[in-house]
Amino acid sequence: MHLPFGIHCNNVFRFLITLVVAVSSCFVSEVCSSMLNGCNMFQGSWVYDESYPLYDSSKCPFVGGGFDCQRNGRPDKSYLKYRWSPTGFKIPRFDGKDFLNIYKGKTIMFVGDSLSYNQWRSFSCMLHAAVPNMKYNITSAQRGGVYHLNFTNYKVSLVYIRNRFLVDLVVKNSERTLKIDTISRGDAWKKADVVIFNTWHWWIHAKKLQPWDKIQEGNMTYKDLDRVVAFEKGLITWSQWIDKNINHQTTQVYYLGISPSHYNGTEWGSPGKKTTCANQTTPTAGSVYPGGQISGQPVVRKVLHKMTSSVYLLDVTLLSQLRKDGHPSHYGNKEHKGVDCSHWCNAGVPDTWNHLFYASILPRHC
Repeated sequence: MHLPFGIHCNNVFRFLITLVVAVSSCFVSEVCSSMLNGCNMFQGSWVYDESYPLYDSSKCPFVGGGFDCQRNGRPDKSYLKYRWSPTGFKIPRFDGKDFLNIYKGKTIMFVGDSLSYNQWRSFSCMLHAAVPNMKYNITSAQRGGVYHLNFTNYKVSLVYIRNRFLVDLVVKNSERTLKIDTISRGDAWKKADVVIFNTWHWWIHAKKLQPWDKIQEGNMTYKDLDRVVAFEKGLITWSQWIDKNINHQTTQVYYLGISPSHYNGTEWGSPGKKTTCANQTTPTAGSVYPGGQISGQPVVRKVLHKMTSSVYLLDVTLLSQLRKDGHPSHYGNKEHKGVDCSHWCNAGVPDTWNHLFYASILPRHC
């Protein structure tokens, strides 16, 4: 999938590498790891690094109220100072100017729920910090949940499309139907040079928060289904759509691994289920999360393994699980009542997701 370690490429040649990625067969992190002589970017630990964060959120025009924890009054700053360190090797530091040159004239698209929005805002800030004076324009269609940011100097576009399930959610006569076997809004995905998908959190919301009244599969309708079963069926529909409709000669496809929440302190070894991410100021130490894997993780791996086309799994679940300190908690969107332990502060953990995305297109040094 990648060139051998130690090869240094100019920007033109490395852009050709990104096209090769699209037609390669790196489906899950273990496969990627074995192809890279044992280098697994997604296994490691967090280390304190005084040179972090990668950008100053107060100087980024794209952070947004709900994710800007410092502006919202978070008193501590240590959570900004942690760098992800893969076991046995060091990934190159993020170079936004390099990325802009490689993807000049290209469109990077983030499709999914508000975690994709979190990631889109993060990447916007990372690139802006690399070239602070570059011109940009931004448009949004609030009703459609589409945000388009164009860095005009480089003609690089970052697009966020809000799509909580990837499959269809249809509202008719005030009745909301989640159609787990159809996708009717995917045409925009075909226009991207890189598209990063994400879905999970809305599948497992409590019944009082679920955004559907019924689930439909073919001619069958259900008031509800086992949530992991429904998630798998929806993800299979998405995977089949990707296999059939995406031209992998021109479009790279990534899938963002499940982003965890931190509402139950027993998962990371704190006493009592009432302990949340609030007031957490340091990561969980080490390379193992005591709470184990999330129920959707094996589903993602199984579905991606069965695909005929190449999808690169950004397997960020473990590294994010270890960051119980990285959520907005009380310092998020003022309209969000209670403690937010689902989203992430910007700057923060989503910067590492994007850093690993950047690292995935580079030659590796193991």
